[in-house]
Amino acid sequence: MYDYYLGGQDNYEVDRTAAEAVIGLLPDIRLAARENRSFMHRATRAVVARGVRQIIDIGTGIPTSPNTHEVARSLAPDVRIAYVDNDPIVSAYAGAKLTNEGNAGFVLADLRDPEALLRHPAVADLIDFDQPVALLLVAILHFIDDAEDPVGIVRALTDALPPGSHLVLSHGTTDFHDAEQLAAVRDVYRNATAGVTLRPRERVAAFYDGFELLEPGLVQPPFWAPEAPVPDDPMLRGLGFYCGVGVKG
Repeated sequence: MYDYYLGGQDNYEVDRTAAEAVIGLLPDIRLAARENRSFMHRATRAVVARGVRQIIDIGTGIPTSPNTHEVARSLAPDVRIAYVDNDPIVSAYAGAKLTNEGNAGFVLADLRDPEALLRHPAVADLIDFDQPVALLLVAILHFIDDAEDPVGIVRALTDALPPGSHLVLSHGTTDFHDAEQLAAVRDVYRNATAGVTLRPRERVAAFYDGFELLEPGLVQPPFWAPEAPVPDDPMLRGLGFYCGVGVKG
């Protein structure tokens, strides 16, 4: 569905049908997906510019170029990337598009089992946990419901990271759309792929415990370190996502 929102070609009829249902309920979802992707690109460049040379990108999804390794290596060709997703279909695409670039690998693992993910041999081959790591959790945590303890999952992952590591995160929110709209969207996702749990700003901020947010803090994607002035557009101000980059002290 995310690939479809981005205008990609690697999606299926069932994805397109469900995505169109969401677009009918939230016409700005395509813009939100594009702005979220743009945030990921800017954040990746930012952490690489700050000296990080290894990245764990969890919730890869079907690859849509430019991917994380392409963005990172435009600044530093030696960056190593471990891509992680729990979808075998993503794994098939990853073999063709993500793992043929040298120091990049794909790991079929589940975010809900962070200890197993971190112990996976493919992660261990690529990532040195004695050196700073950028952990990307972009548009993935809202697919983890409260009963699965998403804060605990993030803590288990970030506890393994040394000082100087970065947390790049974005998350859908309840703050900008009415409750009936969001309930209908949740129904579409529940019937199509996975349940979605949108959270208010203070609960998204809780994921950064132990990290200092870089400027401009926790904001909507268009407003995180934009490379050009952001238009005064009500649709941009109403996008239902928060994002930010934190650094571990």
